[in-house]
Amino acid sequence: MDIPFLSIAELGRAYDRRELSPVEVTRALLDRIAAHDGRLNSFIRVTEEITLAEAKEAEREIIAGERRGPMHGVPYGLKDIVETAGIPTTGHSKLRQDHVPAEDATVVHRLKTGGGILLGKLATWEFALGGPSFDLPWPPARNPWDTNRLPGGSSSGPGAAVAAGFMPAAIGTDTGGSIRGPAAFCGIAGLKPTYGRVSRRGVFPNTFTMDHIGPMTRSAEDIALMLQVIAGYDPADPGSEDRPVPDYLTTLPGGIKGLRLGLVEGWHQGAGAHPDLDAAIAGAIDVLRTLGATVDTVTLSSLRDYTDCKTTISSVELYSIHEHDLRTRPRDFGRILRNRVLPGALIRGEDYLAALRWRTALANEQRAAFTRFDALITAGARTIADTADPNAPDRLVTAPSITMPFSISGVPALAIPCGFSRAEGMPLSLQIAAAPFQEGTTLKIAYAYQQATDWHRRHPDLA
Repeated sequence: MDIPFLSIAELGRAYDRRELSPVEVTRALLDRIAAHDGRLNSFIRVTEEITLAEAKEAEREIIAGERRGPMHGVPYGLKDIVETAGIPTTGHSKLRQDHVPAEDATVVHRLKTGGGILLGKLATWEFALGGPSFDLPWPPARNPWDTNRLPGGSSSGPGAAVAAGFMPAAIGTDTGGSIRGPAAFCGIAGLKPTYGRVSRRGVFPNTFTMDHIGPMTRSAEDIALMLQVIAGYDPADPGSEDRPVPDYLTTLPGGIKGLRLGLVEGWHQGAGAHPDLDAAIAGAIDVLRTLGATVDTVTLSSLRDYTDCKTTISSVELYSIHEHDLRTRPRDFGRILRNRVLPGALIRGEDYLAALRWRTALANEQRAAFTRFDALITAGARTIADTADPNAPDRLVTAPSITMPFSISGVPALAIPCGFSRAEGMPLSLQIAAAPFQEGTTLKIAYAYQQATDWHRRHPDLA
């Protein structure tokens, strides 16, 4: 068995049949990380001693028949804005390079309770926004499909590490597309759940009103298994929703015959879109129609409208989070983060409130679309991964984002691979969004698509 690319589901079956053990799997992944991460920089810190101790405990319990759930004995990684008791959590920033939390974030507690094995802390953009930066204590992560390119951001380490076969699963965060972007650029699956579905407690904030925590894996099935462990109400998170968590795995089979899908017109086309993207999305739509779904076009507001609305809100909230450090330690910020935070000081309260009202209007247009469609379909990214150029212009503030619309509405949105660019051989991606708390719908569609295609089974050759 090719251990680096076994899924969560396959590991569980191998453990049940005693074909593999958690210690064997963990050692194989640690060896692969040691051999190859020097070129990818996906890790800030490998927690080898803790990792092997957790692997031995998981192995003992599994042999004794004490299975805790789908993540028991499964190695995973954490974006390094997720706090871990006794393990430094840096935010990939000089400002917190010596910060050691006293408590685990809720998502970490749930993964520990579920028997997961922490491999380490993964690279991000500085505080999940300032990047890709080349002036921080750690270098930016690279894309395993082409190490001259970047994995996207800000969950850059999780995207690169999962795609590279360093781990089957990782935790990322998503405010404007920071799970879905790296998933798209690295050819893996990444879910931004509904706002409030997964607790944010113990995760360093990017904004107050649009932060999401979610799983990054290589398949929709594994997204379902990981989400099962981390989802749920947390009274310590004021944005958490007290709603039952369904059995996501049981929603996968059964097919998608009769589902109504809305292909958003124009979002994945036009200026700035990769020339191969339109054909890749058309091919994915053909597959979904063959599987029995009905696909019609739907018109929503422009990506520029959504991007401007989101950026106005997030800039104000971001500045309020970092104001004290900007006043007292401005030189400890990386250049890109400092430049992205400062404009928030110049936005008037009237403009912030206008953007909040605009957000409501944009969310309502999506709500209306979900009365006609079971899910909305678009691309996971409009381009392929950028080259690793320290002098590149800051495209985050100039190019409209195809992921931000579903951050504005807070609905679940899932990115999965749907092809590769012809000239560069880089991943292209499909994005599926559904109504609030309908993660099962996005997973059902993605699972059906992946049963009919093999894009998610293709892996980069690190040799």
